[in-house]
Amino acid sequence: MSRSHTITDWDPENRQQWESGGEKIAKRNLLWSVVAEHVGFSVWSLWSVMVLFMPQDVYGLSTADKFLIGATATLVGSCLRIPYTLATARFGGRNWTIFSAFVLAVPVIATMVILANPGQPLWIYLACAALTGFGGGNFASSMTNINAFYPQRLKGWALGLNAGGGNIGVPVVQVIGLLVIWLAADQPEIVCAIYLVALAVAGIGAAIYMDNLDHQTASGRAMLDCLKYRDTWLICLLYIGTFGSFIGFGFAFGQVLNISFTEAGVAKPALAAAQIVWIGPLLGSVIRPYGGKLADRVGGGKVTLYTFIAMVFSAAILVVAGTIADNNGKTITGATLTAFIIGFILLFLLSGLANGSVYKIIPTIWEHKAQAQSGLNSLGKTKWSRSMSGALIGIAGAAGGLGGVGINLVLRASYQSNKSATMAFWVFMLFYVLAAVVTWWFYARRPIVIAETTDLAVTG
Repeated sequence: MSRSHTITDWDPENRQQWESGGEKIAKRNLLWSVVAEHVGFSVWSLWSVMVLFMPQDVYGLSTADKFLIGATATLVGSCLRIPYTLATARFGGRNWTIFSAFVLAVPVIATMVILANPGQPLWIYLACAALTGFGGGNFASSMTNINAFYPQRLKGWALGLNAGGGNIGVPVVQVIGLLVIWLAADQPEIVCAIYLVALAVAGIGAAIYMDNLDHQTASGRAMLDCLKYRDTWLICLLYIGTFGSFIGFGFAFGQVLNISFTEAGVAKPALAAAQIVWIGPLLGSVIRPYGGKLADRVGGGKVTLYTFIAMVFSAAILVVAGTIADNNGKTITGATLTAFIIGFILLFLLSGLANGSVYKIIPTIWEHKAQAQSGLNSLGKTKWSRSMSGALIGIAGAAGGLGGVGINLVLRASYQSNKSATMAFWVFMLFYVLAAVVTWWFYARRPIVIAETTDLAVTG
């Protein structure tokens, strides 16, 4: 703690600096960034687990109410990604990581209190879910911070690892919830207590081991400049389909399973749902770094395109299974349940893969555009590229989270209007078709944008 935690003149593109100690510093900051982001994701996803502890006859919440709670947490986490992106530049990556970890103790304690006192009005649950959304903001500040630590040639892997380590917080909190439901079904406060300890570890670890850079890469001006470029809006669309799918299904999958198991006549539907719900988010999180690594090798556009095509077919499994159930008097059979589980797990896996590949496209786009900035020298081009990349990471992260809001609201509307999720499955499948077409047209068929991975020399 006594050492200086501010680094000046950081230049990861300088191979001599990188090999003489820079890489070790970057890896140390990446490790604790992953820890803090991981816990943040778990807190953000806390209510995806808590609703399994909340039978309607005790808490008075309908299925629609529970989808609304998930949408609220997702919405707040998405909107906070914009200010959180700017926070690292204003306060420093280390300082903001410490704050963003400790502040999450507020919603965790609040969740413990209101779950111990059932029968609260809906707005109380929505307010608490909104506070857990602060954990969703952690992603943007963490990604922007790590983007500044790593050279262009390694960004796909580093950002994928950082994001994947954060995303895995979703299945981890669900596994912990499963264990608590299994061992102490009426004590959800145990889950919250575990995360109070985890938040303390993340905050203290960040304080001891992380560093602030004297030149973070995101700014409000860069965000406004980003909005002038067509690529910003296209990347946001793609990220809605990738991360939006991951976080949206992360909140909704447990509820869909719970409803399906209940309709199928399973004795303990919440426990049955909890035993399965974590598998999809786990696979999607673990594979995310490899999406970035694969994109480093063959191009983010190609990986993203093929993934969206596979997501179309995965969503089609849900459409077919849902249609069969609807035509059979809304009866959920064992075959229907199996198809739902397979379809959702494939979507988690594929969305995780594409999460990593889309984040490879972002710095590559700006590296390519920097070459056309004739008024800048090599150092100016590098700084411009980093700044725009950091800004777009925040913007795309926010847009992607809003996709998760949409998933919960579409499912809510589908269940309210048709007593099933089939109409929602159709919406998801058609969106993936659109995303595949956009990816092919703008990024996969024009390899110059994707293949450009030049390490710009920083010569002053």
